Amino acid sequence: MFLKANSPSAAAAGKSVIGFNIINGKEVEGDLSMIQSKSAVDHRDLVGMFPDSGEKDVARAAKAAAEAFKAWSRTSAAERDDLVQRFAGVLVAHQDMLARIITREIGMTLREAEAEVRATIELCAFFSTETQRDQDRVFRSGVRAHLRPVGVCGILATGSSPLAAPARRILPAILCGNTVVWKPSDNAPTVAYLLLRAMMEAGLPSGVVNTVNGRGKTGCGKHLLAAIDKGHFQAFSFVGSEELGRIVGEVCGRNLILPSLDLARKGAMVVLPDADLDLAVEDALRSAFTQGGQASNGLSNLLLHEACAAGFRKQFMDRVARLEVGNPLTDPEVTYGPMINARSATSFSAHWESGRAEGATLLTGGEQWTEANRTSQVKGHIGHGLYMQPCVWEGVKPDMALFRNQVAGPSVNLATFASFDEALAWIHGAPCGTIASLYTQDRSLISRFKREGATDIANVNTANVDMESRLAFAGQGTHPGQQNALDGFTRWQVSNAGGSAGDEPTAALAAMPGSSLQTDWAGLLP
Repeated sequence: MFLKANSPSAAAAGKSVIGFNIINGKEVEGDLSMIQSKSAVDHRDLVGMFPDSGEKDVARAAKAAAEAFKAWSRTSAAERDDLVQRFAGVLVAHQDMLARIITREIGMTLREAEAEVRATIELCAFFSTETQRDQDRVFRSGVRAHLRPVGVCGILATGSSPLAAPARRILPAILCGNTVVWKPSDNAPTVAYLLLRAMMEAGLPSGVVNTVNGRGKTGCGKHLLAAIDKGHFQAFSFVGSEELGRIVGEVCGRNLILPSLDLARKGAMVVLPDADLDLAVEDALRSAFTQGGQASNGLSNLLLHEACAAGFRKQFMDRVARLEVGNPLTDPEVTYGPMINARSATSFSAHWESGRAEGATLLTGGEQWTEANRTSQVKGHIGHGLYMQPCVWEGVKPDMALFRNQVAGPSVNLATFASFDEALAWIHGAPCGTIASLYTQDRSLISRFKREGATDIANVNTANVDMESRLAFAGQGTHPGQQNALDGFTRWQVSNAGGSAGDEPTAALAAMPGSSLQTDWAGLLP
C-alpha cells in the first residue's frame, strides 16, 4: 500500500491509495494496466489506483486459495470465530475512516456510510456465533452426518453496498472453513482493499481470502466466471443485478454448483385509505431516495388507493420539493449525493425520455443538477460530479417499462388502483415484486398481504430500507435467514463408521502463515 498526494484541487478530500491485488497474503501487481477509482463526489479526487487483473491473476488467486484450504478447513470453529471477532474490533477502531472513504469513493452520505460500517460489524457478531452451533446429526441407525466446507468460493458483490454485501458472503464462507477468491466492484476497490487489510490485521492467514481487482463483465469479472468452468471454484456467490445473476446461474448450473445469488430489486409500496399518511410519506421518501435511489432494496413503485392518492401526492410532492441534494463530504446533511458512476448516470438520464414516450407524466425532475441550474436545495460544490434531480412520475401503468424495469437513481412512480386485489396483481406482475410494503390498519388485509403476496420480503407499516442487515437480500439460491446463508458454503457428509474419528480439527490457526502487511490508517487523512 502506497499513499500519494492528491491533485491540488482535491487535496482537502485526502490522499490517493495505490493498491494491489492481495494473493496468498502478499500485495501483487496485476497482469494488465491499472484502473483509476475516482470519487463519485468530485471526479478530480483520485481515491485509488488498482490492478486491472486478467486470467492469470484469477488462476494465481484460485491456486493460493486451494492451497490455504488444506489447513484452514481443519482449524476449529472457535479459532475462526475469534479471528472474525478481532476483525470486528479493527472495523470499530477505524469505522470513521472507513465511512469517509465510502463517501469519497461511491458518494454515500456520511450517515449512510456509517450505517454500512455498522452493518458489517453486526454481521461479524451474528455469523461468528451461529457457525459454532452443532452441525452434526446422528440418526437412529447410528449413521452420522457432518457438515463440511465445500472448498474455494468465488465471490462477486455490488459496489452500491461496498462493505456489507461482500461481508454477507465472505464471513459465512470463511467461518465454515472455506477459502475465497473475491473480485471487488470496480466502483469501490479502495473500500474493498481496506476491508481485506483489516481482516489481515486481525490475523487472517495468507491465502484464506484473496482479491483480484479489475473491470466487470468485460474484464476480470469475465475471467472469474470462466474459472468456474475450469474447476477452480466449488461454490460461487453473487450480489447484484438480475441480468448478471442469470449468467452466473447458467455457468454454475452446467458445473453442478449451487449458486448463492442475492438479486435484490427495488420494490413496491401499497398505501390504503386508512394508512398513517405521515408515516407512509416519510418512509416513501427514505426508501425511494436513500443513496440517491441506488440502494438495491429501495422503492420503485408507489401504489396509491384512489381514495387517498390525492392527499398522499400533495404531501409527498411538498416533501420532495424540500429535499436537499449535494456534496456529501462538505454538506453531510443532504438527503443524497451523486450517481455512483457515469454508466449509471447515462442509464438514469435515458429513462426520462423513455418514460415520457410511454405516456407517463414527469411531475418533477428530468435534469442533472449543475452549477448553472442549481437552486437553494442544492448544497456544496457539484460541478465535478453527477448529481441528479429527484424524479416523480405520475400516471404510470403496470404494463409500462417504467413500472416493470428497475431504474437505479432517484426516481419513483405513482400509480393509482381501485381495489386491494388490483394492487396485489400489480405487485405480482412486476419483476421488482420481491420486496413490498403495505400501509394500512386493516388486520384482514395485512393477513392477506402476507399470505397471498408473492414477495420474498413483506413489510407492514415500515420501509423497505429497515431490513436487518444480517439477512441475505431476497434472491435465488440463498434467501433471508442465517441457516440458508450458510448452506451455500457447506455440504453434508454421511459416515457409517462408528464414533467420531476424524471430526476434530487437526490444524491450528497459529501454524498457518500470516501476512506482514500493515495499514497506514492515519495517512489516509487529508
